[in-house]
Amino acid sequence: MALRTSRPFTTQSVSGTKNALPALRAKRTVTCRAQAVSGKELAQRAAAAGAAVLLSAGMAAPALATEFDILAEPTPTKAYYVDDASVLSKATRSELNKKLGILETVTGYRVEVVTVRKLEFETDAFAFADKVVDNWYPGDAKKDKGVLLMVTAGKEGAVTGGEGFMLAVGDELIDSVSGDNIPIFAEEERYNQAVLSSVERLEAQLNGNPVPEAPKRQDTVRQRTYKTKEETEKGKTVTSTVVLSLLLIACVVPMLQYYGYTARD
Repeated sequence: MALRTSRPFTTQSVSGTKNALPALRAKRTVTCRAQAVSGKELAQRAAAAGAAVLLSAGMAAPALATEFDILAEPTPTKAYYVDDASVLSKATRSELNKKLGILETVTGYRVEVVTVRKLEFETDAFAFADKVVDNWYPGDAKKDKGVLLMVTAGKEGAVTGGEGFMLAVGDELIDSVSGDNIPIFAEEERYNQAVLSSVERLEAQLNGNPVPEAPKRQDTVRQRTYKTKEETEKGKTVTSTVVLSLLLIACVVPMLQYYGYTARD
């Protein structure tokens, strides 16, 4: 019976094992580094995504603006408007600064034009306008100050201010501006005209000049496209008369023709 001999243990085998160990360690090191790089890249991507969300939220913030943005505005010192609703054109803004600047210089009355898209918490336009005046000009500082407010979504407005301003303008003009100028033009989405026409009337009153008339609402006259009962009955009478006449002619003419033929014979 032959005996199986073992594979001889040589130095070559030992050296091969020693050479394999560094290669295995290197492979593990590369793998760990790759995982570390992947983790770092994933963290960077997550941070970038978070920054994008915050940026988009910040950019969307103005679309959610409410009346609190108006109340948070500092007291105006240069411009004579706060266009939170973003409906006033560049030309209108320039015209407001010019007209109201001259008005303040000549008369001492300062009027601010405020536009807001809608009122969510203080739904009354006059109550909110009073808050704006009190916030900007507390105490006796508001005596000769006034605010012209326009709410674009509600197509409404208000004129209010300190005691001196209110006495100079008068209740009649205040009611006319808030009840005619602003809603009539706002319903047609002519917001620039609503503001400019209101300022023109306030300016004339405070300067002691004749005040332009309030705009008139143009009522569209609807044309009737249907017939009344009387017109329908009249039409039926005419139709019946025509039909009877035709029947009479259809009966009488042949008889007359027959009579003419027989009379010749």
